Amino acid sequence: MFRTFSVFICSNHQIIIELQTPQKNNSMNKRDFIKTSMVVGAGTLLSAPLISSCATGTVKSTALLTSLVPYGAAGFEQQPLAYAFDALAPNVDAQTMELHYGKHHAGYTKKFNAALEAASIETTDIHEIFANISSSPAGVRNNGGGYFNHALYWNFMSPDGGGEPGGKLLTAIEKAFGSLDEFKQKFSTAAATQFGSGWAWLVLDEEGTLQVSATANQDNPLMDDAEIKGTPLLNIDVWEHAYYLNYQNRRKEYITNFWKVLNWDIVEKLYVEAIG
Repeated sequence: MFRTFSVFICSNHQIIIELQTPQKNNSMNKRDFIKTSMVVGAGTLLSAPLISSCATGTVKSTALLTSLVPYGAAGFEQQPLAYAFDALAPNVDAQTMELHYGKHHAGYTKKFNAALEAASIETTDIHEIFANISSSPAGVRNNGGGYFNHALYWNFMSPDGGGEPGGKLLTAIEKAFGSLDEFKQKFSTAAATQFGSGWAWLVLDEEGTLQVSATANQDNPLMDDAEIKGTPLLNIDVWEHAYYLNYQNRRKEYITNFWKVLNWDIVEKLYVEAIG
């Protein structure tokens, strides 16, 4: 009598091993078992057909990214803004900030926690949730994306923002896109041409390459069915609630002014952690 192992490798790098005892009528003998097995790690013998993954890709979970989506006694939490509602004016007006943060993002946070509870999802790892999002209820996807995407978005803006990046991030941008201006143009175009509601992103993809992408609704690059999967380094919200009070239908103007408040410091920190 011998046992096989099912191994589940999750996005938080935990390895869960499930022992399985063959049924009495199982015709596989020990020799056949060894032939169809593989060695993983320090000599652990695993049946190849039984190896599965609960998370695809190699998206890296960084301490900084995780810190932006804290988990407390009541579930995932909405962090306080690091600046006043009027601090980004006139580029982002105070009324938009108050409604966007205080109503929209707060609503996504509350509904996300409720959706997780309803689906009996107990993990506190946001990466693991998104790595299995295609098999999760719509409420987890939509509200989880709304919670996470906005949590990043507030941090990508600062009253002291603007200017240009430096260091390793600038070098990587120039390598991937040719120049900073070419990157900004590509990112701005992705944001401006996203049909309907959604987001534009700068992503470090699974191959370690910087890419610009756009996602519909509240989707993001951590989701297992994203067209371009990877670690998010920058985003911009192009839902109308992000700009309509101040810009009406002038989305391009909102995008242009976004660069004036962009917090390059956190973008560079996310990049350095992701490649480290």
